[in-house]
Amino acid sequence: MSALTSFLTGLLLYVGPVVVIVLLWKWLKLKPAVGALYAASVWLCLGLVASVVPGLEGLWWGGLVVWSVLGILDAVLLSMVPAPEFRRKLPGRFAIDVAADVELELVSRARWATRYAVYDGLPMVAECEALPWSGKVRAGGKVHIFYPLKIRERGRCRLEEGYVEITSPFCLWSKQVRVGESDETRVYPNYEPVIQFALLAMESSPEQMGIVMKNRVGLSKDFHQLRDYQLGDTLSKVDWKATSKKLQLISRDYQEQRDQNVILAVDCGQRMRAMDGDIPQFDHCLNAMLLLAYVALKQGDNVGVMSFGGEQRWLPPVKGVNSMTTILNHLYDYRTTAAPSDYAEAAEKLLMNQSRRSLVVFLSNIRGEDGSDIIDPLRLVRKRHVTVLANLREKEVVDSFEKPVGSLEEALALGATQQYLDERQAILKELAAHGIYSVDETAQDLPVALANAYLVARERV
Repeated sequence: MSALTSFLTGLLLYVGPVVVIVLLWKWLKLKPAVGALYAASVWLCLGLVASVVPGLEGLWWGGLVVWSVLGILDAVLLSMVPAPEFRRKLPGRFAIDVAADVELELVSRARWATRYAVYDGLPMVAECEALPWSGKVRAGGKVHIFYPLKIRERGRCRLEEGYVEITSPFCLWSKQVRVGESDETRVYPNYEPVIQFALLAMESSPEQMGIVMKNRVGLSKDFHQLRDYQLGDTLSKVDWKATSKKLQLISRDYQEQRDQNVILAVDCGQRMRAMDGDIPQFDHCLNAMLLLAYVALKQGDNVGVMSFGGEQRWLPPVKGVNSMTTILNHLYDYRTTAAPSDYAEAAEKLLMNQSRRSLVVFLSNIRGEDGSDIIDPLRLVRKRHVTVLANLREKEVVDSFEKPVGSLEEALALGATQQYLDERQAILKELAAHGIYSVDETAQDLPVALANAYLVARERV
């Protein structure tokens, strides 16, 4: 009977702390901290030693009493600690896959120095390696936490309330509380190429970026002013009526055409969802659109945006470099869909929304099977507007030609890839025969190539 009593007593002594821990977690939302695990391990080891070495039972019982008293006292003190004040300050905007600093402000409301571990309520599409932050804050003290945040998806992004883990004074318990408020921010396309171009433009060196800013003064048909004849002027520039009145040669001076409309029509269909590197092809097209929009606004033209392929939106043409903010706010939450790209519907909506002759740039990723599905609608647009097709070429397809061929399967794959490119090239040649310009480049080269194509095509608007 004494053996059974000893067994039940020992079982109670070991199971009892577990029951207490579960009850504390259930009622007070407390969980054991690192100190509690260390104390329990020491007490367990002491019990094992006491079972072998006689005379240590008193030390083991004393350890149980000390641990129990400290545990209860520590739990009571932790339950008295209120949640800290938590404020989050986000940057004005995020660019996709570009890190930006977020500031957190934590104000302790405890009566003694307390250790905190801070977690922010980040979404699944966010990356941050600097959290959690942990440290001790004095009573009533304040700490500012800065961490870089990178978001992998464009559009609206919501950050939920933060999490703060509070550790008890003796480090035996901890509790987690929700603090602060949720915030919403905007994630824009990566406009780094636009910023680089702006810096180069301020240095008067756009050629460093590969964009050829041609001087076309005198080649357009917009009359600017009359001036005295200069050596080298062609006879076609001489204004004979003014010459007869002045009794000296007078030449007409022309200036580059301005206030032209440029419409960017971007494909939001299923084909643009494929990944090219770390981001979808669609985002590469948006980066190229931003650079082209900046160049066009810098040239004095108006820029409008249209989407097709499931997402159907329209931004009327805007003017001025300051309008880049309007374009960014319009483009930042564009989404691709699983719908097929209907070029006929896109052409119909474009002709309905834009009657004035413009330069229309379609951004897509065509396939050999498209054929008349894209040629006929673009021919319809070409009757009223100057039309350019910006076709995104997959880098993976281009890189496949650089790999050595060592087997029959690899040779067949290379042949199929070449056929795929030949079919696409045949469509581009047919479009060129109908007066439709095309740009067929990889994601890395598309922005600059498209900007140069715009500078050439705008002379024909």
